[in-house]
Amino acid sequence: MPESERQVVIYWRPGCQYCMRLKSSLGDLRDKALWVNIWQDDDAAAFVRSVNDGNETVPTVVIDGEAHTNPDPGMVRERLEAPA
Repeated sequence: MPESERQVVIYWRPGCQYCMRLKSSLGDLRDKALWVNIWQDDDAAAFVRSVNDGNETVPTVVIDGEAHTNPDPGMVRERLEAPA
């Protein structure tokens, strides 16, 4: 799926157990989201800080333009299963 059509963006970083849990729980649906490593993208890290009181808390998931910090995997899965 082209990046422009992805409605779910997941900001993550290596070694984050919550990020690994989310990725694992999404199964094949994980490929429908755009995954952004905040350790490789300064703008992404700045965005995550801007929505988390200055903290780089991940996973931060943007669903249809709204940021969610460490959301329930079921919520993310539900959005990824829905038509775009």
